[in-house]
Amino acid sequence: MTNIVLCGGNGTRLWPISRSLMPKQFIKLFQGKSLFQKSIERNSKIADTLFLISNEEHYFLTLDQIEELGTYSKTKHLIEPVGRNTAPAIALACFELPKDEIVLVSPSDHLISDEVEYQKAISKGIEFAKQGYMVTFGIEPTEPHTGYGYIEANGFDVVTFHEKPDLETAKKYIEKGNYFWNSGIFLFQVGTYLEELEKFAPDIYSSSLQAWKNRRGEEPIRIGYQEMVAIPENSIDYAVMEKSQRVKVVPANIGWSDVGSFDSLFENIEMETRNIFEENSGGNYYYCDDRKKVIATIGLENYIVVDTRDGLLISKKGESQEVKNIVKQIGEQNRNILNFHTTIHRPWGKYTVLEVGKGYKIKKIEVKPGKRLSLQKHYHRNEHWIVVSGTATVQVGEKSYLVRPNESTYIKMGEVHRLENNGKIPLILIEVQVGEYTEEDDIIRLQDDYQRER
Repeated sequence: MTNIVLCGGNGTRLWPISRSLMPKQFIKLFQGKSLFQKSIERNSKIADTLFLISNEEHYFLTLDQIEELGTYSKTKHLIEPVGRNTAPAIALACFELPKDEIVLVSPSDHLISDEVEYQKAISKGIEFAKQGYMVTFGIEPTEPHTGYGYIEANGFDVVTFHEKPDLETAKKYIEKGNYFWNSGIFLFQVGTYLEELEKFAPDIYSSSLQAWKNRRGEEPIRIGYQEMVAIPENSIDYAVMEKSQRVKVVPANIGWSDVGSFDSLFENIEMETRNIFEENSGGNYYYCDDRKKVIATIGLENYIVVDTRDGLLISKKGESQEVKNIVKQIGEQNRNILNFHTTIHRPWGKYTVLEVGKGYKIKKIEVKPGKRLSLQKHYHRNEHWIVVSGTATVQVGEKSYLVRPNESTYIKMGEVHRLENNGKIPLILIEVQVGEYTEEDDIIRLQDDYQRER
């Protein structure tokens, strides 16, 4: 069995913890592990291969986090230059696999606490998949939730799928008792899915097939931008599952949560209580990414307080689903704060923006041993590098030289340059950019070890 792991998602419902370049599935909130890592651990026990679908930025996050788990040899990757929703993503992966291969399609950002029941549900799903059915897994509702789609069932047979309901409709579903939350987890044979996709969404099938035929590379597999944008955008639910007659639902009491709000997040993690002081306050959830910061509240009851270096969210409990609305307002004025943390992860390491002002930016850069940045130049800024620890190999034009701790170098605007760490410890340096424009899109890559196109 192959586990197709869907690694996309912007994670805006958990802003400011989650950003589009570091969404919730990669943030280590669960005993030092991320939802992605927990998903990989869980499915490595039941799948022969893990087939990860991601964008370029998230691809390198998956490599880092899988390497930490030691299951790197079981994985393969497909990189989408732009997302077109789940139906095309799954199709592109399925074209790589034998028609009789059973695939488990799972999001990477869900939490499942009961692995015994999970494996039982998967085993039942495999039985149906071998009979030519596509299987979805239904979660027995614990409350009339308005944030999930519902599946109406008669035994294992799907009666119909229902959109996210209003509260009164959700209450009626709960009263009837034969309704399940749609988990977004699927299981089927490759041939079954492709047959149904071609039948009900032939435009997605044909354009996905063409994109796959023009793919580049074997590990990772890369899909061309023009081919990808030519694929119609749609989910597997709308394109196939809601139309097909070959669908079964397996009830799955697996301790499932999509961790889609701060309310559900704090129900599933242990809150850090150090440095929190309350007066006439109670029932609150607190998160602060600076563990040294002291939080003090007076007269605060049943609130959620989330503090990051560049964002602060305060919400009443039970209303954190509305983060998506406030994010729209924020995005109209400052799109970058939805995309980036102050610390940005790159395939060669990471950097943290320490200070930004008119005409300058200061960063802390960390380069992993044996890694190097792209060969590049900038049109609008000069750069000063001061090495803090490790030894930097610096290339400027045709010249290459070493820069040691407490030494510095200067890169003039327009000069072709590269930074490399040939040592055995991380290279840490401070970069001071000076110029009229210091944004990240002022990078002209001339050569790149990681095949990044931008």
